[in-house]
Amino acid sequence: LNKEIYGMAKKDKVKKPFYKRIWFWVLVVVVAIVVGGGASGGESNKTTTTSNSSSTTSSSEMPSDATNGQKNALRKADSYSRMMHMSKSAIYDQLTSEYGEKFTAEDAQWAVDHLKADYNKNALAKAKNYSDQQYMSKAGIYDQLTSEQGEKFTAEEAQYAVDNLKADYNKNALKKAEQYQKQQSMSADAIKEQLSSDYGEKFTADEAQYAVDHLND
Repeated sequence: LNKEIYGMAKKDKVKKPFYKRIWFWVLVVVVAIVVGGGASGGESNKTTTTSNSSSTTSSSEMPSDATNGQKNALRKADSYSRMMHMSKSAIYDQLTSEYGEKFTAEDAQWAVDHLKADYNKNALAKAKNYSDQQYMSKAGIYDQLTSEQGEKFTAEEAQYAVDNLKADYNKNALKKAEQYQKQQSMSADAIKEQLSSDYGEKFTADEAQYAVDHLND
């Protein structure tokens, strides 16, 4: 009888819910670790993929059949255009110069032919520098931009620059006049002649007159 009662009690014993068992929580921890590691790895892979995609996008701007020499020349050309606002001819000369980058003529030509540059914008930036820093006249800036000993922009690029340059040429003429007076002790008449001369500063007659009229203000 005792055996029967014990057997019935054992049979009728209620089992613990699975979520209260130790093995279940051990399994949960293991699964959490596995899933967490997988998610982290996924994010890492995603980041790597994104990085590679960005790199690919950047490099895809370079023609796939370009040689290393051409690629390097193009990178240099792009730098000269963006940072120094140089003309196409000036960039080519710098790339091939014995005192410059020393690329072959072929690589340099390929670079400037494939360079995506706004030379009108470059010419305008150069013109602004000449106006702001050297107080040059409109005609003087144009000559400097197109000169073979200067910036070597085309006539069209230089004309675009001076036409779109916002400069106060009266002020520039006055600045030049002050320099001539202080540094060379020139008379007003001599300064006016120098400012308006085709062999001098090439300001207009009105700009030169404004300068001498306000020289001692």
